[in-house]
Amino acid sequence: MEQLQIMLFLVCFTCQLLPIIKGEGEHNFFTELKVKEASEGASSERCNERVFAARTKATENETVQVGVIPTVGLSEAFLIFVLVGIFSAGIAQGFHLIRKKFYHDADNLDTAFDAGGQVSIGLTATTIVSQWTWTATLLQSCTVASRFGISGPYWYACGASIQIIIFSVLSIMLKTKAPGAKTFLQVVKARFGKRTHLVFCMFAIFTNCIVMMMLMLGGTAVLNSLVKDLSIELACIILAVVIGGYTLIGGLGATFYVCYFNTALIFILIIILVVEVFYNPTSNEDNPFGSSEALFDFLTCWKAPEGTQGNSDGSFLTFFSTGGFIFGIVNIVGNFGAVFCDQAYWQSAVAAKPRQGVWGFISGGLTWFAIPFTMATTMGLGYLGLSSSQGIPLLTDDDINKGLAAPLVAQRLLGSTGEYAMIILVLMAVMSTGSAEVIAVASLVIYDVYQAYICPFRTDLKHGQCILCMKHVTEKAGSDGKCTCESYAGCRQCKLDMQTRLNTKSAIKPRYSCQTHGEYKEYQDHLLGYKNWWIVICTFLTIPLCLFGWAVNLNLGWTYYFVGVLIGSSVFPVVFAVIWSRTTAAGMISGVVGGCVCGLISWLSYASTYDGGLSAKTFIDNTGKDFPMLTGNLVSICMGGLLCGIVTLFTRKSMSKEEVEEEWEKTRDIDNPLSPWVNAFNEEMDLEITQNERPSQDLINEKFRTAKMTAYAATVFFTLLYVFIWPGSMLSVHILDLSGFDVWTIISRCWAFIAAIFIITVPLVQEVFAIVKQAKKNKRNKNPQQNGPDLGKQNENYTSEEVEL
Repeated sequence: MEQLQIMLFLVCFTCQLLPIIKGEGEHNFFTELKVKEASEGASSERCNERVFAARTKATENETVQVGVIPTVGLSEAFLIFVLVGIFSAGIAQGFHLIRKKFYHDADNLDTAFDAGGQVSIGLTATTIVSQWTWTATLLQSCTVASRFGISGPYWYACGASIQIIIFSVLSIMLKTKAPGAKTFLQVVKARFGKRTHLVFCMFAIFTNCIVMMMLMLGGTAVLNSLVKDLSIELACIILAVVIGGYTLIGGLGATFYVCYFNTALIFILIIILVVEVFYNPTSNEDNPFGSSEALFDFLTCWKAPEGTQGNSDGSFLTFFSTGGFIFGIVNIVGNFGAVFCDQAYWQSAVAAKPRQGVWGFISGGLTWFAIPFTMATTMGLGYLGLSSSQGIPLLTDDDINKGLAAPLVAQRLLGSTGEYAMIILVLMAVMSTGSAEVIAVASLVIYDVYQAYICPFRTDLKHGQCILCMKHVTEKAGSDGKCTCESYAGCRQCKLDMQTRLNTKSAIKPRYSCQTHGEYKEYQDHLLGYKNWWIVICTFLTIPLCLFGWAVNLNLGWTYYFVGVLIGSSVFPVVFAVIWSRTTAAGMISGVVGGCVCGLISWLSYASTYDGGLSAKTFIDNTGKDFPMLTGNLVSICMGGLLCGIVTLFTRKSMSKEEVEEEWEKTRDIDNPLSPWVNAFNEEMDLEITQNERPSQDLINEKFRTAKMTAYAATVFFTLLYVFIWPGSMLSVHILDLSGFDVWTIISRCWAFIAAIFIITVPLVQEVFAIVKQAKKNKRNKNPQQNGPDLGKQNENYTSEEVEL
């Protein structure tokens, strides 16, 4: 009788213990029978023997541990941070020296924000990949894979690469309709005036803030989980210092160079993780996988959630996932706002030539697809496989939402090597994207706030007037004459000024004596000084922003979903501002403000229907659920487009050809007289025209017609492929069998290998060729017979930061 009482006690104790181990209220993933289609009847086939062997081993050795255990010492982590910071600062300084020696524009204001405007296809692609590789790309993609199975990695990858490919259209439109613009907000101000400009400035700042918050939240969560005794506050400070250091030294150009090394390292580390999971070359006993077949066996013995937001038949190997489909829609909608309203991506378009920009965004989008697709397929499904091998979920729901699935797999399979790999991966992602966001905010402040409203060079400048002499650039009836200002590149007095300043050893340089350009040069130097201060300010403002997110208990998933609710309404108005001549200021404001308000109201209204409503205790949980976020994202972007289009149609009638040309002349007037866009277009279009003679809009459209058609064709093709063709083909198979799963994983691996080869070799080769070409050009220009005996000798040792002589 006593033995029976003991057995009953043990049974009751076990029943009470299981909810604690698995997480109270969590889905019961455990099964000893293979998960199969319901149409085949109840499954009676037991799991593969390797599954039972792994679970038995974990139980006997008592090695089951839930969560990521921080084992990396603080000193080792500091050493990694310092080495990465020194390396990045060195690369930034290298870029500075290259611009100074070969391009002679190292300290030019525009160079700080457009890297000279001559960036190659490869560097544009690698920068796009690096900027778009948020910590969420590495972490949240694995989170959705652990929630929805094979559909999660795909919906994350396709839902965020479409926008980059579509952006190639906006890139070529910006470069042809506003070739002198440095920010997309300059186009908004030129076309729609001060009020509309200020509204969109606010939304652009919102975008950069929420992206930076997302980066810092994900980065600090991973560092805090892997590094012992590293507090959240210290992690924030370290990330901010690393980001700000090399950004301050090299500006946007430094981010191009550092992004190349970041992207190359990210792909190398991802491939290391892929090799470990799918090949296990070292025969690691802690790795239960080693092939796609082994991973398949573990996945078939781990049940997915079912129900209204679950997977069909409880399988992680199906595309029939309601939750995955909802995530796909939210991901696609939300990322349009994160790209189209983020100045960082417009700067990449500004930094490249028109044709190179198109191909850079297309190739960048295709290359970036490999990162979340392969990373999540490997690490996200690897987490599910590891949980299956241990018999219990290895992370709580909160830890999964923080993005800790990938760090856990790296730690369990690779030990300290995996931990260091994840730390470096997160550092690379935070640094590259963070620096781009800091430069974006600094450029908005300099060009669209300080230069536009606080300290403009000319307060009474009118449309079509030269900023130097206040005369009209083109001949107009009733004007006081046409601008005849000498071009800066050919100004003899400016060359003498530069030589005088270079020969001056004092920290205080003599003033410019050129009557035409001197005053504007001093104004540009003034702005350049403010640029450095704003980079520092923006960098350290990320610290309280991140700490606020932790204080209110925001997680990476909530922040990622919320992007589209807040800024999705800006997508269509921004697109219309660049491509639709009929768009009006009233339409722009009503679209972005009205769409945002409607999105927020619908989001909060839906969230209030859940238990607890919008109380402080349940606000984050209820508003972060899938259906409220889906509703808010869809309403925001759709209402933004509808209101902008409808109000525009009612506030402006159809326009004549002359009115259309006059409308786009406003954006063509955006220019810097020290580096006019006409000069850049001369080489690109093989034209021989002076600074004051612009090529017509029709001529520019004709010259870049092929590039535009390429962008439109890529947009249509890949949108159809990603949204309809590929998912449709996957829905033809209910649950993947071993051969189907093997093909799926082979696609992800091959895509990663090809993308890695492209992103490592092409940018490097193109940049070396560009530098060699520029060096030869400089050598030809130093020929005394070409430049004249006096100036040729004077310019022989020029290392000016302003212009190429």
